[in-house]
Amino acid sequence: MDFDIVLVIALVIAVVVFLQLRSVLGKRTGFERPPFDPYSRQPENAEEKENDTVVALPKPEAKAADDFSDIDKIAPEDSDLNKGLRAIRKEDATFSPNSFLDGARVAYEMVVTAFAKADKNTLKSLLSDDVFAGFSSAIDERDKKGETVKFTFVGIDKIEIIDASCEADIAQLTIRVESEIISATYDDSQKLVDGDPQTIAEIKDIWTFARNVKSRDPNWKIIGTEDGE
Repeated sequence: MDFDIVLVIALVIAVVVFLQLRSVLGKRTGFERPPFDPYSRQPENAEEKENDTVVALPKPEAKAADDFSDIDKIAPEDSDLNKGLRAIRKEDATFSPNSFLDGARVAYEMVVTAFAKADKNTLKSLLSDDVFAGFSSAIDERDKKGETVKFTFVGIDKIEIIDASCEADIAQLTIRVESEIISATYDDSQKLVDGDPQTIAEIKDIWTFARNVKSRDPNWKIIGTEDGE
């Protein structure tokens, strides 16, 4: 039987390549992208490169056991808020109130924008099950009515931690947010039914975040939202 030497060589090369790929596939290289954690990064700088490449910032370094200087700058030393923040720091030496607020800014914008756009996937990643159920139900009701929302997030005027606690390994932080948005809701005939597309609305919210400080998951979940008026 005659053999085509070119075909034989091609088959040998294919087998070698396959074996090499097989030895590599499934191995972790250490460069896999971690789950998105908005609380570990700061807001994007307005002077970022035009390609919008985001460089992840390192997590805060662990503080000395008796170093509460950053906390004392946020809340009076003998206040309940200061005691709550210290309690979290004692359980998680890398906890930084300022870094948390930087991440909370990002999370807040993501949530209000995702709600307007009916982006349930983003909401589910940031909200507790109970809070997500409420947001999801409101989105479904809006869809059932055939309503659409045109939304622009203008910015956050003020954000601050107003309460903190750590009990049974669960850290909780409550923040007050004052933001500005432009929101207009239209029915299925494109008639304006809520909001104003030409007016910036001032919004005040109080949100509570929680995290198990013993968990390897660094993400905080939003476990409560209420009107801050």
